[in-house]
Amino acid sequence: MSDWSGRVVSYLIYPMVGALGYEVFARYLFHAPTDWAYDVTYMLYGTIFMLGAAYTLLNKKHIRTDLFYIKFSPRRQGMIDAVMYLVLFFPGMIFFLVAGIDYAAHSWVTHERTTLSPWRPIIYPFKTVIPVTALLLIIQGISEFIKSIHAAKKGEWK
Repeated sequence: MSDWSGRVVSYLIYPMVGALGYEVFARYLFHAPTDWAYDVTYMLYGTIFMLGAAYTLLNKKHIRTDLFYIKFSPRRQGMIDAVMYLVLFFPGMIFFLVAGIDYAAHSWVTHERTTLSPWRPIIYPFKTVIPVTALLLIIQGISEFIKSIHAAKKGEWK
């Protein structure tokens, strides 16, 4: 699921670059900047960044301090990862999910719009990205936890 969602979300780069490119041409060639391009760009970038997190976890590309970890045996790495998923990752992601659901639900109920832009775009779909990201990370985290348990027991990564 993380591979699929990461690949689907990656296509949002095209409308983001399109909006940014349009803004550059409108601003510098026609001296007519847009009201909407900045908002569209930051919302799409935020969405790509957030929804790409589970894909990044799947591919082991999150930042990690490998100074000692890489020298450990797969068994020890698996034990460390399993404990960290249980103690830090899952509690954090569950909090992120619950808080994100409340945050997004309030935004949907109030039909929230940004007040920082003259265009005043709706932002409740953008805020929905938060709990969706947490859910995708929890699902991928379960997979990574299972892999960690396997490595701790068998001494090999699969």
